[in-house]
Amino acid sequence: MASKDTNLSSLYAELNKQGQNGEYDRALKTANRILGISQDEEAAIHCKVICYMQLSKFNDALQLIVKNPKITTKLEFERAYCLYRMNQVPEALKIVESIQNPSLKIKELKAQILYRLEKYEDCFAVYRDIIKNTTDDYEDERETNLSAVIVNLVNNDSSVEVPSLREHTYELTYNAACQLVAQGKDGDKVILAEAEKKLKTAERMCRELLEEDGMTEDEIEDELGIIKIQLGYCLQLQGRDKEAQTLYTNVLKTKPNDIALLAVASNNLVTLNKDQNVFDSKKRMKSATHDGLEHKLTLAQRRNIAYNQCLLALFTNQGEQCQQLCNKLIKDYPELISNATLVKAMQLSKEGKAKEAAKLLAECMNGENQLSMKLACVQLLLSQDEKKEAIKILENFSDKERSLPGIVSALVTLHMAENNRERASEILKDAVNYYKKNKENTGNLGTLWRQAADFHLRGGEVTVAAASLEELLAASPSDTKTLAQLVIAYAQFDPVKAQQLSKRLPPLDHLTENMDVDALESSNWVIGSKVVKGKVEPSPGKPPSSDAAQKKNKKRKRKGKLPKNYDANVDPDPERWLPRHERSGFRKKRDRRNRDAAMKGTQGAAMGASDQFDITKMATTKPSPNPRQSPAVETSGPRQQQRKVQQKKKKKGGKW
Repeated sequence: MASKDTNLSSLYAELNKQGQNGEYDRALKTANRILGISQDEEAAIHCKVICYMQLSKFNDALQLIVKNPKITTKLEFERAYCLYRMNQVPEALKIVESIQNPSLKIKELKAQILYRLEKYEDCFAVYRDIIKNTTDDYEDERETNLSAVIVNLVNNDSSVEVPSLREHTYELTYNAACQLVAQGKDGDKVILAEAEKKLKTAERMCRELLEEDGMTEDEIEDELGIIKIQLGYCLQLQGRDKEAQTLYTNVLKTKPNDIALLAVASNNLVTLNKDQNVFDSKKRMKSATHDGLEHKLTLAQRRNIAYNQCLLALFTNQGEQCQQLCNKLIKDYPELISNATLVKAMQLSKEGKAKEAAKLLAECMNGENQLSMKLACVQLLLSQDEKKEAIKILENFSDKERSLPGIVSALVTLHMAENNRERASEILKDAVNYYKKNKENTGNLGTLWRQAADFHLRGGEVTVAAASLEELLAASPSDTKTLAQLVIAYAQFDPVKAQQLSKRLPPLDHLTENMDVDALESSNWVIGSKVVKGKVEPSPGKPPSSDAAQKKNKKRKRKGKLPKNYDANVDPDPERWLPRHERSGFRKKRDRRNRDAAMKGTQGAAMGASDQFDITKMATTKPSPNPRQSPAVETSGPRQQQRKVQQKKKKKGGKW
């Protein structure tokens, strides 16, 4: 018995030493040796569970706890942590919430579980309680986690009042920048510019800290990846797409180990590509939809990636795949049913099935998305020139929707296209009466009254137009333009009333008191600057001269140019206008390649013909009395000579 106790003591001492040195594989073997001696050693079982957890063998640790029910209640933290790491988060939360008087480590685990479940308000309350009631060396880590919770609260538009935190570490500075990005995601450039500064500061602080710790450049770049991705997103929100694309690409080139970071960067690149560079987008989308990301990304991130995948299938004309992805999107995220239906309708429209697409949209017209679905349906019908069907949908709107300025404008335009002026006039009257009755949106009321008046004036319905202008004038009695239009309308059917209203118009003196009449008369804005001629001002003291005006209007004739060496005493050459080869003095140059046949051949071949060129053997002839006189030869003029034109032969495979 003494030897057994001695062995256990030595083994426990060895186990303790191995645990302090982090030698968990050896410690696991030592714990097994202890349990081989005594199976009821709870301390050895506990140490074995811890060794499994340190070696990331959470399933083995959980099974060991279940096999020993005696110590299960003592290892609630370990059991909950194993479930948390095995992504069985709801089960882990149940265990943590069932513990009475939880310790500090139980509270921190609960906060982590709530964060994973995206219950940010509850998580914020737990962290605030921990920070308030705890003082130790882990304050910075807890404050960093709290700042991450605050970012998500702001991103979800939570009503929880969030505190201001310090920014003395790069993690806190980064989270503060993320909070600003969440606040400015609607395009507030001032907030986004401040977030950009903080992100660059966090990047600099992180690099300096890691360089002091002696990390390599690759390790530093891997740690900076998340900051650069967030900076790229901030730039993308500001419309600086090229800079954002460069940041995303550079991070992906470093091949970070975090698959969530890869997915976010790849998805953001796909959104920048849109319908361009679709092959690159397909490659990026594979990284964004990698297996195992369901536990690494938030619900909003997974939802956005799934929706972008549907859009990519639409842009790449993958009709069947697009329909399948949209159906899956509706199944996984029912809140995106309207977005998925719109994508499906667009795909059907691209395939020439506009009526099927309109029917699909009509089936999805419910709740808050009813108006957008109806307008999309109208757009599809109009693209197929189905005006009557589009009018039916627009006229089935509620009174409030049908009185919206855009809807009124569309209905009036469509009815005019169908030559139904009466119905277009009724649409305008109904809209104005609606706003008049409900006493709301007076700005639109004035706009509609004026548009209705202009419409009826153009159509010759001056009585209806006058009634509209009367209502508009009652709303704004000092509107001179409306009063003038009303006077013009009444002048066509009630001159007496027009005369009475004209007295309310301001006198002409008030209208022209700040106007220079001479400047208006002399300006060229009426007939155009090109038509107006410059006014000739006579010199002072001299009457305008008509001869001078005539001389000024005469165009100066330009002298012709004479050739160089021109001599007026010598008659010009009569053949000066003829081509050179047609002139009488033209002599064609001899081509050495086409010599006379008699001159060709080897030496001695033409000896018999040499006599005719021997001057001693030539026949004597009587010279003519005038050596310059040549025998008369009848020749035709240079214009009558037929010019020889050599036709070029076309070569095979060549040009003319």
